Amino acid sequence: MKVVGVSKCPAGLAHTPMAAKALMKAGDKLGWDVKIEQQGATGIINKVTREEAEAADFVLYATDQMIDEEERFEGKKKIRVNINTCIKAPEAVLKKCGSAVEAQN
Repeated sequence: MKVVGVSKCPAGLAHTPMAAKALMKAGDKLGWDVKIEQQGATGIINKVTREEAEAADFVLYATDQMIDEEERFEGKKKIRVNINTCIKAPEAVLKKCGSAVEAQN
C-alpha cells in the first residue's frame, strides 16, 4: 500500500514530527510505502509532491488543523485522524485506514 500524508499540530513543534516518524516507522514495519509531510513552526518538511499524492492509495491527515497547499491532494481519498492517535497507535491507524480504502474499491 502506498500512503502519503500530513502531520500538523497547533504549534508544529513536538507532535508534528512525532506523528510523522511514528507513521513512517509503522509503514516500514507493514512493508508499506509511507511518506508523511510535516507542517509546523519551521515550515513544510518532507513535502509530498502532487505526483506522489497521485500515486498514493490514500492521503492521511494526522491533524485537526487546516492543511497548507491542500490542492495537491484534490481527487484523492483523504482520511483525517487525531494526531495523538497517530502517535500512540500508528500501525493500527494505517491498518484501519488501509482496510477502509480497500473496502471502498
